[in-house]
Amino acid sequence: MAAPFGDLAFLYVGTSDIERDLRYYREVLGAAEVWHYRAFGADVAAVQMGGGPLVLLADHRPAPSVMPIYRVDDLEATARKLRGKGWAPHGDRFEIPNGPCYTFRDPSGNSFAIFEDIRPDAMGPPKADPKRGTSHPP
Repeated sequence: MAAPFGDLAFLYVGTSDIERDLRYYREVLGAAEVWHYRAFGADVAAVQMGGGPLVLLADHRPAPSVMPIYRVDDLEATARKLRGKGWAPHGDRFEIPNGPCYTFRDPSGNSFAIFEDIRPDAMGPPKADPKRGTSHPP
């Protein structure tokens, strides 16, 4: 049986103190900070923990929480197929930097998301910020 989604691209992790948590991921765990972005009232940082998805620390997500975000080839086609099986998104379609996205919950209330990667380089290459020693997208 084929997997229903593509790659697990991101783990969206809630934080109550992004600077504290980012320090922990970098200094204690040894994770590489990929970027740190502040815009639209949100503070989000990406860290690479290993060979898997980026971990996105987000101050607008409840802490503690982790929401897996999967890439799909065609968001609307995937949503149509899933709707035919009784699936429903949790809220309206919205945009993330990489493209359109839906969140949904399983019967136990666990949150997931699927997105179409129409802007794979949306965050751009990281740029050093000499004042903070971190990377930020352009």
